[in-house]
Amino acid sequence: MTKIDTIFLKIQASYHPRQQASIRLPKKGKNMRKYDLVGWREWVSLPELGIAKIKAKVDTGARTSALHAFSLKPFKEGNKDRISFDIHPLQHNTVNVVTCFADIIDLRWVSDSGGHREERYVISTPVIIGETSWPIEVTLTERDTMLFRMLLGRSAISRRFSVNPARSFLTTKKIKL
Repeated sequence: MTKIDTIFLKIQASYHPRQQASIRLPKKGKNMRKYDLVGWREWVSLPELGIAKIKAKVDTGARTSALHAFSLKPFKEGNKDRISFDIHPLQHNTVNVVTCFADIIDLRWVSDSGGHREERYVISTPVIIGETSWPIEVTLTERDTMLFRMLLGRSAISRRFSVNPARSFLTTKKIKL
């Protein structure tokens, strides 16, 4: 746990005096696991989808990650179920379009933050945050009205990162577009 994390927890505890006793800082030792820190929003890459950079909101309230996609066209290629879809990777920019292709790994019912249920295609793709790369599951959904083109859910960052909700872009410098 870094010094900034310790200060953050102490400040947070001071705002909630009744919960102060329940916040325990881990003791340093060889069994203490250290995770890299990410902010509440980060620049990520999805190289297999041809997306060099997309701004993602790190959303610990969402189990699964979600990607803004439109013109979804499922198809068969041999024995595999695949999907083609388009993405506007940059906020407030509907001119740039990236067409992506991926294997469909599932079709799931997902509840959004408003409690509305929607059936979504699920794909698996590598994500890169900072210098770390690993495969994640992503649902495809229409997010045109949302501020972020991607939500990075808690299952994607589990056992890899801790989130500092007071900070942004901790893994990369802000990318000029």
